[in-house]
Amino acid sequence: MITFGCPDRTGIIARISSFLAEAGGWIVEAAYHTDPDTGWFFTRQEVRADSLPFEVDELRARFAGVARSLGSDTDWQVDDTGERSRVVLLVSREGHCLYDLLGRVASGELDIELPAVIGNHPALGDITRAHGIPFHHVPFPRGDAEGGAAAFRRIRELVDEHDPHAVVLARFMRILPPELCTAWAGRALNIHHSFLPSFVGARPYHQAHARGVKLVGATCHYVTADLDAGPIIEQDVIRVGHGDSVSDMVRKGRDIEKVTLARGLRWHLERRVLVHGNRTVVF
Repeated sequence: MITFGCPDRTGIIARISSFLAEAGGWIVEAAYHTDPDTGWFFTRQEVRADSLPFEVDELRARFAGVARSLGSDTDWQVDDTGERSRVVLLVSREGHCLYDLLGRVASGELDIELPAVIGNHPALGDITRAHGIPFHHVPFPRGDAEGGAAAFRRIRELVDEHDPHAVVLARFMRILPPELCTAWAGRALNIHHSFLPSFVGARPYHQAHARGVKLVGATCHYVTADLDAGPIIEQDVIRVGHGDSVSDMVRKGRDIEKVTLARGLRWHLERRVLVHGNRTVVF
């Protein structure tokens, strides 16, 4: 899998295609996009591994020359999608996103390694262990900033031990410190309801119900130091009506959060998401 971005110019597609053809590469999926606002070109090329006479490391080394020839500020990556992706989940008390992802993994729908679930509350430990996955409880002492910093250091140790392709905040109700946002940049995914910034603070569904909203949605995005403002991977909505109670809206909101998170995670792991500034191109 080759993902690539650079300032747009003539001949980029021809250069990449010629390189792959000369190596015997069989392209099974290709996508292209040029952003007219930034003048930046993006592509994703999926190539059959068995069509190449060398391994992924050699492909990476050879493609580096192609990337250099197309500009010094190119942004590119070569990945072996035959390697199963590793994902670590961070959770708190709300379990709907965890239940959904565990079910998708157990059914084989989401073919990933899930080596650890880490929670700042023990509530979801039993369901995690029932799926044969280690659960680590890392408590955050209330009102203890130093203890909170130590807890995040412990979480980082547990996560980095597995060098995951994705760190998913599956309703993890803690704000990652800037150093973790930097360390996991482009790998940490979050999910939240769509009421921000209209209904901030506690009880957003109660606020939305009182306002008579007609849509409930969810946003899956990359985590940055700017709270809930990272590049957006996926969003979706579901309709609500005047007959829906607050609990109905919460249930529907959880449903759309589960689907949106699973979809965003899949696209991330399939290397379909290219980030440029605070925007994404999703192939």
